[in-house]
Amino acid sequence: MNIRTRQVPLPLQKLQAVIPRLQPGFQNYAALCYEERNRLRGFEGEKEIDYYLNLLANRCTILQDVYLKVNGKSFQLDSVLATRRACYLIESKNYSKRVLLDTVLKQCILSNGKVETGVNYPITQAENHKIQFENFLAKHNLPDVPVYFFVALSDPGTIIEVKGDDQEIVNKVTHGEQLPKMILDIDSKLEDRFQDYKLGKTILRECGEFDFDILNKYGVKTTDIMPGVQCPKCGHIGMARTYAYWECQSCKCRSKNAHVKAVSDYLLLINPYITNKECRRFLRITSKSLATRILKECNLIYQKQHKRWYQHPSHTIT
Repeated sequence: MNIRTRQVPLPLQKLQAVIPRLQPGFQNYAALCYEERNRLRGFEGEKEIDYYLNLLANRCTILQDVYLKVNGKSFQLDSVLATRRACYLIESKNYSKRVLLDTVLKQCILSNGKVETGVNYPITQAENHKIQFENFLAKHNLPDVPVYFFVALSDPGTIIEVKGDDQEIVNKVTHGEQLPKMILDIDSKLEDRFQDYKLGKTILRECGEFDFDILNKYGVKTTDIMPGVQCPKCGHIGMARTYAYWECQSCKCRSKNAHVKAVSDYLLLINPYITNKECRRFLRITSKSLATRILKECNLIYQKQHKRWYQHPSHTIT
């Protein structure tokens, strides 16, 4: 059973929301676009690995995008799969073309045929996550759970080269489609120890959402963020409100609910709440009653004491 499914990570959501609202001349515009591409590629790779792990959903408990804290330090696991016999931690990597893993120097080198780039050695990364996860289990009085890890490559076309101990890599690094069999092979040699669903619920209760101030990282200020409703067809910022719909001033596209994304962008990028006045400013409208109707339609909750609207944690903006 999959009890925690993968959602678009908050940093990626913020990047996708803010980039169209910045002038191309913004000083860190290219860097923001580069990070958005990398994070999107990573997310798509994780989704590819999810497909193969979900083949085991009727045999175990699966949690995706697990963010935990132990001993004052946070750590993130791409996927956790719990059977009645062990826990398996999956580190997803969307490497392209060719990857060289040096087991002696603990180096990982990516090559696209022209340029070589050094990145974090994924096995060391996974080993550290295993230690942190074991600390988490011990803290919750679950010290006897066997923990294994795999580094899963989402692109089946990635060529793996090894410098050093081949066996170290064979047992820990694999393409995604091989994961189910490798997990079942290990699990078949173990004995039942606990209820996987109960363990999964313990992990789920402690899960948070990974986030950080990515706008501050790139020096994005509130004044840099262009207000306006974005056209769902051409991406132009600044649709005009006419009776019952929005009209793009660039491509003439009409939409009844284009404001939903604009309100969502505001809550992501500026404040976790919005007032009627700020709604009018950001959507470039003048009517108080229209702003109120839009905020109600967006499934937001009105906080009478502070005269502002906010999104309930369990609700989505629709």
